[in-house]
Amino acid sequence: MKGKNYKIVSLYSFFPFQENLILDLKNKLLEIENENDLSGLLIFANEGINGTICAYKNVIDIVINLLKSYADNRNLNIKVNFSKKKIFKKLKIKIKKEIVTMGVPEINPQQDNGTYIDSANWNKLIKNQNTIVIDTRNHYEVSVGTFQNSINPNTSNFSEFPKWVDDHLDTHLENKDSANIAMFCTGGIRCEKATSLLKKKGYKNIYHLQGGILQYLDDVTEEKNLFEGECFVFDKRVALDHELEKGSYSICHACGMPVSIQDQKRKEYREGIQCHFCINQFSDDDRKRFEERQKQIDRLKVENQKSIKTNFPKL
Repeated sequence: MKGKNYKIVSLYSFFPFQENLILDLKNKLLEIENENDLSGLLIFANEGINGTICAYKNVIDIVINLLKSYADNRNLNIKVNFSKKKIFKKLKIKIKKEIVTMGVPEINPQQDNGTYIDSANWNKLIKNQNTIVIDTRNHYEVSVGTFQNSINPNTSNFSEFPKWVDDHLDTHLENKDSANIAMFCTGGIRCEKATSLLKKKGYKNIYHLQGGILQYLDDVTEEKNLFEGECFVFDKRVALDHELEKGSYSICHACGMPVSIQDQKRKEYREGIQCHFCINQFSDDDRKRFEERQKQIDRLKVENQKSIKTNFPKL
């Protein structure tokens, strides 16, 4: 942890959150941001809190205590990581209908969800021949890394997951009543909501990975690790490796898809302009705009490097 000044906390909690309290908490957090180096993305809804924050440890402690007070000291499902650099530009707070959008209002993860499985017992569960394993994340997240032999619903967003369940889940089950259904996601929130959906639909033996992939990678040694590839995250780091360090992926600034080092060597790739995913998605005018934007980014990089050399001359 030496030299890693920023503490990163991912969190979520399902609880009844009144609108007036949501606005009150938002204002208090923005005040903290004004006085401190606080950044991140937080989503508030009547069903709870979800997000990631990045700041120095003392600021994180203040924010976590504040969030706990509004959540009536409920479990915030916290995952902790560290970084030398800020992973967000600023603090964004969004107020939505759901803290993770599924679009099924009749389910309630606060009251009814699946059985938590911790990292220590996850491997045993997913190795069981009577278990099917479902990755509840988006297709581009799955492409970066996933658990061995897991099912990819190939969704573009989480709101497509209920339709996949209706159309395809039973085809993966030999016996609906006896099979184990194990689900996972990045930090635990999507698979928790997914278990609530499946229970509402009458499925049994529903499990989800507590703390998600991030907690698993933190807990499980490399020789026992069954997660293959890297874990996509929604911040500047793009993806994390098995040591929870920044991985080998970057983002295509044209389409927003993760691109690996190998992808960047493909003939279709032009930094900031296009990648193999979006080669046919944009017009020539679009690409001219992207090219001009990339030139501006490159100029700023050169200017910043010159500024660093000027302010910190070699001794």
